[in-house]
Amino acid sequence: MVIDELQLAIDEAYQGKDRTGVREVYSAASGHVALPADLLAHLNEVPEGVYTKREMAEAINEVIRGRGEEGTVGLLEIPEQVRPVEETIEAERAVQDETPLEFLNPTPTRPDVNRPDGDA
Repeated sequence: MVIDELQLAIDEAYQGKDRTGVREVYSAASGHVALPADLLAHLNEVPEGVYTKREMAEAINEVIRGRGEEGTVGLLEIPEQVRPVEETIEAERAVQDETPLEFLNPTPTRPDVNRPDGDA
């Protein structure tokens, strides 16, 4: 399905970036020979600017819906919105209990290898 090819192009445009512009997405998409020109034209309808991956997918989906093509073209997957741990209910409880926020981080912390004593 061509929408999957567009999803790949978007993934490429955002590789290593939190935000990118419409032109960068268009450039990545134009390198995918399986994407027809009319689908690339959808990107021209997205307002210029810098977007997160989620915002870009939502903007492109709006163009698809505006054209009434969601049944034929399909819609992009909207990436899950990641909230910082500080904005969660658990963080609010930790503040009330005076628990350090580090305890809410699901990723174990590792010693800083750049420090000579190995402390984080």
